[in-house]
Amino acid sequence: MKCTWQAGRDAPGDTQYFLYWQNSRDNDAMECELYIKDENGRNTGCRFQNVMIKTEKSYFLVNGSSKDSPIQFYEEYILLYEIEKLMPPSNITVNCDEMKNNCRIQWQRPQISHSNKDKCFKYEINIKYKGDPEGKNKYTFIQEGGNSRMFQRSNTRRKYLLKMRSAGSACFVSSAWGEWSATVEFGNEEIISSSVWILLVIAVATLLVTIITILFCQRAACWKAAFSQIPEPKSSFCGLPDTNPELMERKIQSVTSENEEIILVADVEK
Repeated sequence: MKCTWQAGRDAPGDTQYFLYWQNSRDNDAMECELYIKDENGRNTGCRFQNVMIKTEKSYFLVNGSSKDSPIQFYEEYILLYEIEKLMPPSNITVNCDEMKNNCRIQWQRPQISHSNKDKCFKYEINIKYKGDPEGKNKYTFIQEGGNSRMFQRSNTRRKYLLKMRSAGSACFVSSAWGEWSATVEFGNEEIISSSVWILLVIAVATLLVTIITILFCQRAACWKAAFSQIPEPKSSFCGLPDTNPELMERKIQSVTSENEEIILVADVEK
């Protein structure tokens, strides 16, 4: 717990302040053990450790002293639970079912000395997409009591960011919203690995070089220089004299030998 005050407008320069407090009627008044000082060494605040907040009012007294003039004291009765600033929920976890769109959010209530019931708290849950340039909250929930909630993802291929804070809903707990929790990241995000990016770049570069080479060779006619044409063979029948069919005589001779008949056909040039 931390208490602060300001020096009086007309307080002499040597004025010093001292804080006394009584947590309840059953306790004795105690002086501050850890003062907060300004640049002149004057007490302007106090830090209390291991404070037990109760449901009855606590008594505070700030007394001042000076060699030059008397200093007016200040006293007040305060319900500490009404001014308590709650810590955020702890142990926040999110477990998602990869086969479905449901995620289960779980947490533990703030630890305070004067209440140990979940029903005494309410929670604000803010969820947004990771990397959202607008930075706006996609979902906002207010939940009374409990320590878990189901969340249905609208996009299973995105990562989400979640944060929570708490306030009193009933009992003797401050109704003011406390501090936000640390951001919790959950969900899946399809990210192409660096090795895949490198392979894609190499493939695209190779394709571009091939296309440029083909276009250049078509314009420069380098294919003919690289691959010479094979000459076509000349016809072996070119230049032979024409044969006069009238000068040809067909002679057919039949030879019979056992069971086989052989017919010989020959062209004889006269």
